[in-house]
Amino acid sequence: MRQPKFLKDGDLITLVAPSFGCVIEPYLTRLDVSIARLRKAGYRVEEGPNIRRADGVACSASGEERAKEIQDAFASEAKLILSVGGGETMCEMLPYLDFEALKKGEPKWFMGFSDNTNLTFLLPTLANMMAIYGPCAGQFFQKKWRLSEKDAMRMLHGETHFEGYPKWSISRRNEEHPLWGYRLSQPKIIVSHQYEGPFEGTLLGGCLDCLANLCGTRFDQVKKWNRDHPEGTIWFLEACDLNALAIRRAYFELREAGWFDNAKGFLIGRALSGREEILGVDRFNAATDMLGGLGVPILMDVDLGHLSPSMPIKTGAKAKVSYENENLIIDYLE
Repeated sequence: MRQPKFLKDGDLITLVAPSFGCVIEPYLTRLDVSIARLRKAGYRVEEGPNIRRADGVACSASGEERAKEIQDAFASEAKLILSVGGGETMCEMLPYLDFEALKKGEPKWFMGFSDNTNLTFLLPTLANMMAIYGPCAGQFFQKKWRLSEKDAMRMLHGETHFEGYPKWSISRRNEEHPLWGYRLSQPKIIVSHQYEGPFEGTLLGGCLDCLANLCGTRFDQVKKWNRDHPEGTIWFLEACDLNALAIRRAYFELREAGWFDNAKGFLIGRALSGREEILGVDRFNAATDMLGGLGVPILMDVDLGHLSPSMPIKTGAKAKVSYENENLIIDYLE
């Protein structure tokens, strides 16, 4: 797996909008302030042509324009290609991307969250390139970066040891006060199933909403991934819009499609919309019923997902996962 060069002071960060553009609050103000913060931290920041647009169908621009923005960014001198936000229809950009060109070109870091799974998942599986499932550009708006943003920058600079956070937040965005951050107020409780000790493998995953959508398409090369990675895969999964029943169905779909055939373990984040029980199904038994038969450890409600803070994950990288003192620990082995 190709690992891009780590960042250093003065490197160029190119901002892109493969899904939503920043045209409404709180995203617009947060983007402007985040750009200033990143520049103050010593990076050069370049804006892609689509980041302040909303001309596509629930997205920044047409699929062709968004793909060109990505392709041009990978061909530039940028060391980090940073998405400005998540969204809904990033998948419609994929037919216009030249993954073979990305595979042959110099590897560069791409970082994004949620709908950006469409790249953070496909860059490792189709272009043999690591990526980071982590904060989007607009999340760097606070004067003192929050835990997840600090960890993302630590990761981009080559750090290899990461631990979960003490608490989490249920706060939502605030259009009237765009610079209000989240407040860590909820106690963290990780639920473990079949965990007997640290396990190793290559990390792969993202937002379950997007992964289920990719399953069975021409972009689904997970069976080849499994053949090429006999060391096994540690799947990290989190859900946005899916309720508990939809989460259960998505696990079933990916399991029966063979995605989990060489799974070494599962890291399942805090579900945003799937926290309520429906007809006896909740986010926990959805996982244990559909994934428990694989006989591998499952850690649930870890510090990952749309309920902040969310640990950045280096996709395509080999790692050791531990669960110690009720905390998730990830040590990257490359």
